[in-house]
Amino acid sequence: MFLNHMRILLTTLALATLFFSCSPYQKALKSEDVGLKFHMADSLYTVGKYKKALKLMEQVVPEYRGKPQAEKLMFLYSDTFYNLGDYYLAGYQFERFSNSYPLSEKAEEAAFKGAKSYYFLSPRYSLDQKDTKVALEKLQEFINKYSNSTFIADANQLVEELTHKLEKKEFEVAKQYNRIFDYKAAISAFDNFILDHPGSEFREEAYFMKFESAYQLAVRSIENLVEERLTTAKSYYESFKRNYPESKFQAEAETILEDIEQRIDNKQV
Repeated sequence: MFLNHMRILLTTLALATLFFSCSPYQKALKSEDVGLKFHMADSLYTVGKYKKALKLMEQVVPEYRGKPQAEKLMFLYSDTFYNLGDYYLAGYQFERFSNSYPLSEKAEEAAFKGAKSYYFLSPRYSLDQKDTKVALEKLQEFINKYSNSTFIADANQLVEELTHKLEKKEFEVAKQYNRIFDYKAAISAFDNFILDHPGSEFREEAYFMKFESAYQLAVRSIENLVEERLTTAKSYYESFKRNYPESKFQAEAETILEDIEQRIDNKQV
């Protein structure tokens, strides 16, 4: 009985091995026919079998360089990396495609997907934003070159998201200075943020935090610097009030202002 089971198992394994070794995909992989490999890769790409398609493409890409079929192959090759989520290679390959085939009917799509690949590489705001800046640069290049593109709305949306991420990064850095009691650095950082990002959703809070940081710096200063710094803080309040007369931070700002005025009055008595 045991031997019969073993024979059945071995026969099944042998048939499975024969089946897979003889599948069209396996034949294409082992074949010397680059045309067959290209055709199979194209078919697999079309049905979303990107990993299998990529293995074949990697075998034939060097063989098609300089040939008429290379344009289609290189777009498929780039897009396969994109669909597999390998955005470093997708961005690189799409950029190569755009440079090699600037007149291709796929040039616009390649430029957009190449730029979007860098968007996908952008990390969360708390990390280094080098890739975010590269993505913004690539997206802006696309927008400038293809201003009437069907992808333009998507590109603008991606730019908006990445810009917001950079703003949040800078704003949180400024707030961190405030949290660790480095009020001079906080004031400078908030000031730069206000100048650099006039349309930011964080601008109102930046004005308030600049004022609050100046107040904290003043009350923690040595005696002969307190009054001068309180006066400076009060000027920051006036700037905040002028720009945001109905701010959600108004009540807190008024409380701080009252303390500033009381301290200044006491100094002057």
